[in-house]
This record gives sequence, C-alpha cells and structure tokens, in this order.
Amino acid sequence: MSTTVAAPRLSFQRVRAAAVLLGPAFVAAIAYVDPGNVASNVSAGAQFGYLLVWVIVMANAMAALVQFLSAKLGLVTGRTLPQLVRDRSSRPVRLAYWAQAELVAMATDLAEVVGGAIALNLLFRLPLVLGGIITGLVSMALLAIQSRRGQKPFERIIIGLLAVIAIGFMASVVISPPSAPQTFGGLLPRFSGTESVLLAAAMIGATVMPHAIYLHSGLARDRHGHAESGAARTRLLRITRYDVGLAMIIAGAVNLAMLLMAAHTLDGRADVDSIESAHAAVRETLGPWAALLLAVGLLASGLASTSVGAYAGAMIMEGLLRRSVPLLVRRVVTLIPALIILAVGFDPTRALIVSQVVLSFGIPFALIPLVRFTSDRTLMGDAANRRVTTALAWLIAAIITALNLLLIYLTVR
Repeated sequence: MSTTVAAPRLSFQRVRAAAVLLGPAFVAAIAYVDPGNVASNVSAGAQFGYLLVWVIVMANAMAALVQFLSAKLGLVTGRTLPQLVRDRSSRPVRLAYWAQAELVAMATDLAEVVGGAIALNLLFRLPLVLGGIITGLVSMALLAIQSRRGQKPFERIIIGLLAVIAIGFMASVVISPPSAPQTFGGLLPRFSGTESVLLAAAMIGATVMPHAIYLHSGLARDRHGHAESGAARTRLLRITRYDVGLAMIIAGAVNLAMLLMAAHTLDGRADVDSIESAHAAVRETLGPWAALLLAVGLLASGLASTSVGAYAGAMIMEGLLRRSVPLLVRRVVTLIPALIILAVGFDPTRALIVSQVVLSFGIPFALIPLVRFTSDRTLMGDAANRRVTTALAWLIAAIITALNLLLIYLTVR
C-alpha cells in the first residue's frame, strides 16, 4: 500500500522540480509574438487569406530547432553565441558582425516600440509619439527589475505578459472559428506574386528572429550555469527540450491565430491595410470585446518584446566587443529611431513589415555560426549535433537564404 502511494508522489515531485527549471525559452518566445508578427500575419491573412498558413507552420518548426541549439550551446560551453563568434573571429570581422547585429537590433526595437504605440493609440487614443515614449518607459521599468532582482522575477513577468498576448490574439478565433478545410489547404507551400513573397520573408523574419538566437544561449547559461558532462547535463538538456517545445507551441498557436483571424474575418476587405483598420474591422465584425482583447494583446506584446529586445542587444554588444552598456542607457538610445519614425508620420504598419524583412536578412548571420559551433565535437563533446540535426539546421539556413535572394530578385524586377 505504501509503495502505491509513494510512486505518484515521487512522480509529482519530479514534475514539479522540472517545472521550476522552465522559463528561458518562454522569454525567448516573446520574440516570436512581437508586434512585427502581428503586422506580418494580419497583413498576410487579410491580403491572401489562408495562402500562407504553411509559412507559419514551417517558421515555427524552424524556430523550435534553432532555439534548442542556441540553449544547448550556452549550457554546454558556458559561453553565449556572440562570445564564441568573438573568440573565433578577427577584429575586422567582429566589428562588421557587430554592425549588422546592431542593425538587426534596431529593426527589432523599431517594431516593438511602434507596436506598443499603436496599441496605446487604439486603447486610449494617445498620439503615436507619446505612446512610443510610454512603451519605452515601461520597458525601462521591466529592465530595472531584471537588473536589480535577477532573471527569475523578470521571467515571471514576461511569462505573465505572454499569457495576456495568447488570450488577446486567440480570442477572435474562439469567438468566430475559421474554416478547417481552408486552414488545412493553406498547408500546401505556394506563393501568389511578389507581395506574398515579401510577407513570407517578413513572417519568417518575425518568427526565427536573430536576436532571439543570440539571446537564448545567454538565458540558458545564466539560468542553469555551465552544465558539465554527465547526468546533470543530460537532465538539463532534456528539460530544455520541454521548455523550448512548450514555448514554441504557445508562440506558434498565437501566430497561427493571428493569420486565421485575419483570413476568416478580414479576407477580401480592401479597406484593411493596417493594424488600425484590422482592429476597426474586428470591432465591426466580431464586436467590441474581441477588438479590445486584440488591442490589449498588442500592447502586452509591445511591452514584453521591447524589454527582451533591449536585453538581447546588450548581450550581443558585450559578447562581441566586450563593451558593457547599462541596459537603461541602451534602452534610451535604441528608442530614438522608433520615435523618429512615429514623428515623421511614416505608415507604422508598413514600418513594422519592413523591419521584419530586415530581421530576415540577419538570420543567416546568427544561424550559420550556431550550426557550425553546435556541430563541432571539439567544442561540444558528446553533445555535438547528430548528422540528421546538422542536416536539418543547414537546410533551414539554406531555405531562409534562398527566400531572401528570391525577395531581392522579385523586388528589383
């Protein structure tokens, strides 16, 4: 009798102990549900219906593998991806690499601040510039919590915001379910003109985000430390798989909900060409509560993602250049380009989409060294990638690079 009771208790204790170790992947997953995703996915659904469902599914599968490799690199080597690039590159290469990484970080920050400003405008009719400033100030407060209280409280806040994002964007799909046959039909890979390629590149750039690739190696290491060889490392890597898997399932479901909401509710409406008009159309079609939840989800997305983006930018600079800039100072500097975009009156939704295309071009610079390092047995030991994993990772890099080249060709034409 005692044996029967003890076994479930032991199992529960193991599950609870493993759950305590979850978290880094959920912080990285915020990058996959940022305002750039909203602009790209809503635009794709409104313009092309269910056509690009396959891009969401493919991008999320890519992201799951990439994020696990990044976390594994940090756990096994005790160093972040930017630090390893620095250690294995000459000074000119490091500087050039840092320059492109900073450009990507600026594009990331632009999308997140602009998204927060749009949300505050929808909710409270605040001017976009004022909304951008408020978004920046709130993100500074979140970063201050991370600086003073450590990673765990920061993780809890970000996970809470992720829950708000999930509810906000999935509510419309629950209220008015999309067509199941058309959703499954959208799994067939195809395009329909240059604009669909542009949006596909933006969707992939918004999902497999470069700064999240750099960041996760540091998040995992800082949370769990340098995992030496043995049973402890095996356990941490197994838990990391669960961490990444759960986080990517949530992020993928949110992204898919964005596109399906737009495909089902907004498809064929010529007046839907921005987040603001999509919000108005949702209000008209599904009611004020659905529109309110959409705006709240967008606000949570902007606040969480801009904090995580600034955190990633600081990690990249410290890793590549050994220069440490206080997070709050960096937050102020990177806020300026976004406020300029808002002040000059550039179409904010278009700015979000273009920023995601810029991110897509930065992916190979993060992904190629990640695959090389995690496949190197002298660096990773017996935790090095298996041949199948390496082949899949190189295939991901090839697909993204080919899509970018196709985008350049079609745009020039």
